[in-house]
Amino acid sequence: MMGKGQIQTSGEEKREEGVSAEDMASKNHRGLIFLAVVVAFLALCVAPLTADLPSSRPRRKTAVLKMDEAALYVINEVESEMLLSLMSDHCFQCFPQPVGRVPAGPGPGAPATVGFTVSTQHALILQLNSTPVNTELCRMHFHFGEHGNYSLWVKNLNDLSQVNCTMVTDSEPINSYLPILLAFLVFASLYVLAAIWNSVKGLDAVRNLLLRLGSTMEAERLINSELGSPSRVVESSAESIIPVTAGRRLRSLDTFRGLALVMMVFVNYGGGRYWFFRHESWNGLTVADLVFPWFVFIMGTSISLSVNGALCRGATRSRLVRKVCWRSLQLFLIGVFIVNPNYCLGPLSWDSLRIPGVLQRLAFTYLVVAVLEVLVARVHQDSSLTDVWWYPVHDVFLNWPAWIFVIAMETLWLCLTFLLPIPGCPTGYLGPGGIGDFGQYPNCTGGAAGYIDRWLLGENHIYQTPSSRVIYQTTVPFDPEGVLGSINSVLMAFLGLQAGKVLLHYREQHRQIITRFLVWSFLLGIGSAVLTKCSRNQGYIPVNKNLWSLSYVTTLSCFAFVVLLVVYYTVDVRRWWSGAPFYYPGMNSILVYVGHEVFEDYFPFRWRMVNSQSHSEHLAQNLLATSIWVLISYVLYRKKIFWKI
Repeated sequence: MMGKGQIQTSGEEKREEGVSAEDMASKNHRGLIFLAVVVAFLALCVAPLTADLPSSRPRRKTAVLKMDEAALYVINEVESEMLLSLMSDHCFQCFPQPVGRVPAGPGPGAPATVGFTVSTQHALILQLNSTPVNTELCRMHFHFGEHGNYSLWVKNLNDLSQVNCTMVTDSEPINSYLPILLAFLVFASLYVLAAIWNSVKGLDAVRNLLLRLGSTMEAERLINSELGSPSRVVESSAESIIPVTAGRRLRSLDTFRGLALVMMVFVNYGGGRYWFFRHESWNGLTVADLVFPWFVFIMGTSISLSVNGALCRGATRSRLVRKVCWRSLQLFLIGVFIVNPNYCLGPLSWDSLRIPGVLQRLAFTYLVVAVLEVLVARVHQDSSLTDVWWYPVHDVFLNWPAWIFVIAMETLWLCLTFLLPIPGCPTGYLGPGGIGDFGQYPNCTGGAAGYIDRWLLGENHIYQTPSSRVIYQTTVPFDPEGVLGSINSVLMAFLGLQAGKVLLHYREQHRQIITRFLVWSFLLGIGSAVLTKCSRNQGYIPVNKNLWSLSYVTTLSCFAFVVLLVVYYTVDVRRWWSGAPFYYPGMNSILVYVGHEVFEDYFPFRWRMVNSQSHSEHLAQNLLATSIWVLISYVLYRKKIFWKI
């Protein structure tokens, strides 16, 4: 994002804000999660003291800077007026955008000085042109530091026709990443303390001491609370159905789901207002771009295991299809009428109600993948299959009708994306519009994906502030959870379903499972490399979260197989890790997601800050809010309360 404001001659306002056999193990974490929340909050409260230490060097008096801003003074000693233009390093095929003029120096030894505010999120390209003849005088690439003070000296050398530009740091920037380091150290310390406590608690002497300290009544109460009440656990949902896998639930699936969910909550709450915890403006990836696809992936894995378990228990396929349709409808309605509207701003407005959304995308994806799996899943495996040549990949071949359907859907996506004529836009356009592509197609944001949404849903019923407006200055509404991208969401869930097939067909064969996860990851990684040409913008189909491009799905699926492999090995195979604390929100994913959206603007998830332009305060608030939802999910887990649909 480019800073384009002028302190003296021109101004810019930047966007400001944008249960199970292991229950005894979970006892060991009781109280530690709450302690983590308290300690993290107290520690992060002092982060501003480390992030905002004053520099020992003198500062030039300047306007108060906001987050991700620096002050730039252009000092002109040349006897001609200049135009300063800036362009973000992340802006692909963009022209530098003018931000203000610098007058000529009034005379020798009396330079003209003009101040500007510039962005510090990405490196910038600075260009100075003389205004009379629009001649480029100098051009440089520079990454400013937050709250730094810089001077750009423009002067003539011995030859008056030659102009020299020199960047000087007048006052050092602050280190805005120290709060992240501090937060990491706090949570890592708490994890180490929890591990030490668990080891000490396992000693016979300590165990006997704890037993003597507890009364018989209290022990009986704890035992009864562990047993729980079956009536308090309602029917399983789409993403948390208990699979029948060797008689036990795979904790790794809930852990992976919880990991993605916790990351999603954190980035949705703002991620400390760091740019890498926000969605990429167009092509490329940030941390925020990982979480939703991973949630879709693990939903597909759970579908495979849950459908197999239901069919093994004697459920009819027609009954399962009805359940799938009803759950999908519930998810869609919750998304449209509960999550999307902001009732704090007034009653529901039909004229501007956003129709697409995260839960709506999950509803459609779940409907397609679950119905497909119910129709084609095989409950009993034919023992004669061990003699066929394709037995090493029978987990894929036995699912061939579903593969044909998914390939047909992907073919439809490719045809619509690259062959659909779009008025005023080139066919097959994948760009952001705005000032991208040298400003040739300002209203073509998203190409076919954006056109279909605007034609089918209307401009007022899709997302109004897409991430592309940050760098590419787009003005056309575009929805990252739109109609066309839902096809690739189905592909993402189907690849997750294939991971579930591996777990089913090779249950308890850990080496086989790990090998196949690695093979899937390798194949998908090769596919991504081909599609993107190992570049951000130059590939056939760049990685793009807004479009949910094919390479985005293959890349994130590649990562998902690796992460699932690591979690599966550490949690279910070696049992080095119980999955806590991510296991608990993974068991109550719908409640956590809907709850964090509905109560986002209420205390204790948000409060008035002392300094709203401090990364450390935002980080403390967002981490505390996320930790509270982890604590809530832990308490509900202990009470055996799972809100499902």
